[in-house]
Amino acid sequence: MKPNFNEYIRERVLLADGAIGTYLYSKGIEPDKNIERLNLADPELVYSTHEEYIRAGSRLLETNTFGANRLKLEAAGLADKTRQINQAGAALALRAAGNDIYVAGSVGPSGYDFPLPDPDGAEGEAVRAAFKEQLEALLDGGVDLLILETFSHLDELLLALKVGRELAAEIPIVANMVYPQQGRTAAGLDALTCGQAALRAGADMVGSNCGRGARALLAAIEKLSGLGANTPLAAFPNAGFPEIVDHRLIYPAEPAYMARVVGDMVKAGARLVGGCCGTTPAHIQEFGKHLRLKRRPLSRLGGGAPSDSSPEGRIASVTKPGALLAGLPTDRLPILVELDPPTHLDISGVLLGAKALAAAGADAVTLGENPLAVLRADNISLAHRIRSEVGIPTVAHLTCRDRNTLGLQSQIMGAHLLGLDGILAVTGDPASTGDQPGASGVFDIQSFGLIRMLNQFNQGRNPAGREMKGECDFSIGAAFSYRPCNPDLQIRRLERKAALGAVFAMTQPFFSATAVEEMLERTRHLDILIFPGIFPLISARNADFLHHEVPGISIPEELRRKLWGYETVEDQRKAADEFTRELLAAICPLIDGLYLISPLNRWEVTAELTREVRQAGWTGSGRRFSP
Repeated sequence: MKPNFNEYIRERVLLADGAIGTYLYSKGIEPDKNIERLNLADPELVYSTHEEYIRAGSRLLETNTFGANRLKLEAAGLADKTRQINQAGAALALRAAGNDIYVAGSVGPSGYDFPLPDPDGAEGEAVRAAFKEQLEALLDGGVDLLILETFSHLDELLLALKVGRELAAEIPIVANMVYPQQGRTAAGLDALTCGQAALRAGADMVGSNCGRGARALLAAIEKLSGLGANTPLAAFPNAGFPEIVDHRLIYPAEPAYMARVVGDMVKAGARLVGGCCGTTPAHIQEFGKHLRLKRRPLSRLGGGAPSDSSPEGRIASVTKPGALLAGLPTDRLPILVELDPPTHLDISGVLLGAKALAAAGADAVTLGENPLAVLRADNISLAHRIRSEVGIPTVAHLTCRDRNTLGLQSQIMGAHLLGLDGILAVTGDPASTGDQPGASGVFDIQSFGLIRMLNQFNQGRNPAGREMKGECDFSIGAAFSYRPCNPDLQIRRLERKAALGAVFAMTQPFFSATAVEEMLERTRHLDILIFPGIFPLISARNADFLHHEVPGISIPEELRRKLWGYETVEDQRKAADEFTRELLAAICPLIDGLYLISPLNRWEVTAELTREVRQAGWTGSGRRFSP
């Protein structure tokens, strides 16, 4: 017999389950297929997923009904099965749970854009009716409680809460919102403000789920701890920032790392903990182990390359270096330094940083395009301002995420008209992981197609074969994620990018001179300049975050352990600085060029490293691109 949920959760921590959707995708379900339909189409698959989480230690299961409201199901042609899908989801979870495990009816946002122009109009009534239909079906299905989750807008959450309370005055309701920006919603509302509003509207428990990884969710829980020790909190973090690998989302955060951060959430007041996107039964099992080991009184914090005869080979035969590489000096090591465009309209800080980098001896400034899908100022426009006001060349990253092929071609033409020197072609991070609710990716093409498109414009024609009455002169760059444990796949991808027209590559950060040397040896056959990425670490926590939550970055355990050996952040920073300088001294005589990444946009750090590299007089490999 299950004890009263609200009483139980005030006395101890309850371990919930992890992701259902992304876990089912990892089992081969097509990402564009509706997951909730499986409650009817493949109930045993859903049931077995619940069983896996129970074996991993979950004592609360969520129903597979997150997107099962009429408004969302309509797009899949399943609107008339809304009640059946929700009741089947409840029945499957209850069958797996037996008599000892709680079952929570999962309800997500309606799918409508909020705030609504007229909350009392037709759209408001449609959303209200959709929530009522879904919640009634789950309640009739016998769930023990309701979880309203992944809400980005407070007014939509409050609407769902109101409907839930009208239907059932006594059933426990958990209200979770997404706080991607240091404990704030995408619209800027503070987590504490949202938590207070949800409690007033009838929630028994508030918290956060999804978002931008474990550390970001911890910041939200710490803010929500201001509600007081008598308010239990819920925490369901994602397994880091996902990356797209062979059309699949891969989440990088390892179970052990996430378990440590979840332990910090418990210390901050979380009583219901589980996982969201990217988490699996392995994560939940590790959470359980960590929580048992760390059990203590709870307290609040603060209260292959194509042949020359192929079409790709024919393109490569006319590849040209472009303006950026043509202008690189021959008597010193080329240095590119990355800055992030601001998340606001004030670009004075970035312009100041670009001036400092130019004075220190950088050869170009690179600018990401909404990296990690976080909204930032347009990098093409900013690159032009830097080029014209500072005089230093720029490399603008161009993603396939935000524009269709028509928009990409127009952007390429615009970059040419603004006189830009280089473009780094990247696929782009998934829009769903960013800070803009409801944003979706386009991905008409991926980085290979974008490189080919850029090369065609460099030859004076667009992909449709139309002459452009002129030629672009971009140095075309490619991203290269060298992974020593399995380098062959990424090397084959780089070979193909070079065949399509890329003339230089910028890598993910390296933290080992040996790995750089191995990479250089394995890519020696390619006629492409490679700029190894170097990210100056600033603390042990910074190193842990990058390793576990940012895709493509792997920091050796020995280095992370060494940084944690210092008590103060200042001492950790000094040790990290020493490591970075030793790494640069080992690789700078060997490489084609250097790619420095400003940590947290602190250009002072990379400007100082640039000065030191210039003072050392390294010339690098001396290799330059020759078509």
